[in-house]
Amino acid sequence: MTQLLSTTIAGSLPKPRWLSTPEQLWAEWLHEGEYLEEAKVDAIRLAVADQEAAGLDIICDGEQTRRHFVTTFIEGLEGIDSDNRASVTIRQRYEASVPRVVGPVSRSEGVYVDDAAVLRSLTDHPIKYQLPGPMTMTDTLADDYYGDREQLAMIFAEILNEEAKELERVGVDVIQFDEPAFNVFLDDVGDWGMEALERAVDGLGVTTAVHICYGYGVKANIEWKKGLGDEWRQYEKTFPLLADSSIDQVSIEVANSNVPLELLELLSGKDVLAGVIDVATETVETPQQVADTIRAVLQHVSPENLYPCTNCGMVPLPRRVAQGKMSALAEGAALAREELS
Repeated sequence: MTQLLSTTIAGSLPKPRWLSTPEQLWAEWLHEGEYLEEAKVDAIRLAVADQEAAGLDIICDGEQTRRHFVTTFIEGLEGIDSDNRASVTIRQRYEASVPRVVGPVSRSEGVYVDDAAVLRSLTDHPIKYQLPGPMTMTDTLADDYYGDREQLAMIFAEILNEEAKELERVGVDVIQFDEPAFNVFLDDVGDWGMEALERAVDGLGVTTAVHICYGYGVKANIEWKKGLGDEWRQYEKTFPLLADSSIDQVSIEVANSNVPLELLELLSGKDVLAGVIDVATETVETPQQVADTIRAVLQHVSPENLYPCTNCGMVPLPRRVAQGKMSALAEGAALAREELS
């Protein structure tokens, strides 16, 4: 059972220096073959240990076995060419080298199921596992076969549903779909993005979540945010759709953002994983600062529906910074919890 104001992170954590180049997205692995597989398991152990030492309640694997939160899953599918990559603009912000769709896409085996089983074996805490959302997957590849984003998203949704059901069978408690594209392609969310997400969660018996934020704390995202104005109201268009959906939890960005907190009331009835930790700075919050942000969110979200979280993943940060931020998250939530009791 989780306690009031249970804490968790959005997903990724920095990787150890012996596994890949630190503080980089898409960083190359430093090992190969069996040595790499063993190193990944050791990295999961460290990620779990760091989260438990910080006092977090719901544990994930820190995405230690993937180079990127989207493309690693795509590369595990049939019909994908990950060797002859293409350069595309993702999230309308920056160029990235991505895999190509070159034929019918299918899933012949689990992509993360074995990794999730390892995570389950390492902790008695509830565990969360992250998958890319179908809309974000279509935005993080080069489609040389279908030529139709909606069609491809629906295919991905079916594949994600297969993967999620196997994650459920190995003991995952929360399955989160990462959909930063929901903050960019606002019309498409209503036209087909929500339908694809609903297909991805169809028939699941575990808690389901969707993570929507303004991106990792990297330069392209920070610059993009500067142009969003004094109020970031993208959530205003997606929250009502999510409130009417079967999704249980919504993970969003709050700390040091220009998101009007009253928008959270549009998620009435849903659990809110409120980002009370800013991942776009290496400054570690104090527990009191975290508690202050939680208090502000509590003006719009009931305590039983609030899960203090990070704004986004922390893979670009130094490991010591991520450790400090996790401790501040747990300690700040404890302060706010004490006040409520």
